[in-house]
Amino acid sequence: MDTQKVAAEYRMSQWAQIIQARADSRQSIKDFCQAEVISRNAYFYWLKKLRESACTELVKKEEPRSISPGGWVQLASGPMQQTTEALKIEINGCHITVTAETDHDLLSKVCHTLRSL
Repeated sequence: MDTQKVAAEYRMSQWAQIIQARADSRQSIKDFCQAEVISRNAYFYWLKKLRESACTELVKKEEPRSISPGGWVQLASGPMQQTTEALKIEINGCHITVTAETDHDLLSKVCHTLRSL
């Protein structure tokens, strides 16, 4: 049994209770520390240690790729959507859409027919 590890975990749990008590009291840190006769430096030291421990545990539980800064959303990667450029023609309620894949002979015939109207 690693007594140093057990002692460190015990101190962490004690300070977690103290920090929670301060939060529940809604007192300022300065007033709480004075009332409980706790050094403010010790309070902030253990607050930092607890936060680091919580972050370490979070990283262990989560895959590194899924952690995003607050307010950010991680998007799933997938195939890129292709956009196609198109020319849209409307004449007297008739709609024609021309893309790069449009058959040139067909387009030529449509233009010829439109000119004859």
